[in-house]
Amino acid sequence: MIAYHRRADGTVTQLSDDAALREALTDRDGLLWIDLLIREQSDATVLDDVFHFHPLTIEDCVSPRVDAAKIDDHGDYIFVIVQALPAYAAGQDMEPLEVDFYLGPNYVVSCHREPLPPFELIRERLPQSGAILSRGADWLLHGLLDALVDEYLPAVDAIDDTLDGLEAEILRQPGTHLLQQLLVVKRNAMRLRRAATPQRDIMNRLSRSEFPKLIHEETAIYFRDIYDHLVRVEYLVEGLRDLADGALNTYLSVVSNRLNEVMRVLTAAAAIFLPITLIAGIYGTNFPASSIWPSYDSEWGFGAMIASMIVVTLAMLAYFKYRDWI
Repeated sequence: MIAYHRRADGTVTQLSDDAALREALTDRDGLLWIDLLIREQSDATVLDDVFHFHPLTIEDCVSPRVDAAKIDDHGDYIFVIVQALPAYAAGQDMEPLEVDFYLGPNYVVSCHREPLPPFELIRERLPQSGAILSRGADWLLHGLLDALVDEYLPAVDAIDDTLDGLEAEILRQPGTHLLQQLLVVKRNAMRLRRAATPQRDIMNRLSRSEFPKLIHEETAIYFRDIYDHLVRVEYLVEGLRDLADGALNTYLSVVSNRLNEVMRVLTAAAAIFLPITLIAGIYGTNFPASSIWPSYDSEWGFGAMIASMIVVTLAMLAYFKYRDWI
């Protein structure tokens, strides 16, 4: 647990025990931010012992399952679930991370199962600039949500760059590993869309004064800005899905064309060897001497057979070349 308390006089202190948290909650003119890394039930005791949050919300925070984004109004506080993005790595599945928020009149509690670089960056900047704690709890919630949503556009750009590289590689040398990477990109784009779309609706609710007790009118417009970012992300993700489908179709077309080339070469080779095999089969019948064609015991019979095979092969090659089949 990492907790920061901004007093009414503007000083920011870091708290470490439940007694200090209870005292900070009584400071109605101050602001309390608690960031919890929850991996088991014991990590979430402060949610019940100090804040007395609803058990169902605590269960959502403790559960390892990644829940869909939602917002619940509990009167004195609102409970918000959003999804953050991990660092993007090309060729690997991108699993969104659940982040839970409690917004009260003078506090914000954030809960997550894995460390979040945006929050760590905010904490690093607190000693130099406490701007995120300079106003109310709704302003703090906006800053935390904005930091998480800002990670979406770099992920979209990274996926776009990955698609560009895959398309170039497909045209140069297609392989089964490229197909696997394309499918991973499609899955990541779908997961990104599933994460962004419900959060867009949440930001829309936070920006239209649906919770006047906790979201002030002057802060609501900033949630509208986050909403606009998510709308843009959703639009770009739709484009990524189209690009991924186009890249997949390109891969299938290139593979199909290469297979057709191989089949054409094999068919031409089979067509060439068919008359040669026929000639060899005819000579294998051991027919007697004739005035038209030499027999197997003739001195120049074998040479005639080889010459006929060469002539037939050259004639068929010339014909195939004339028809542009090879």
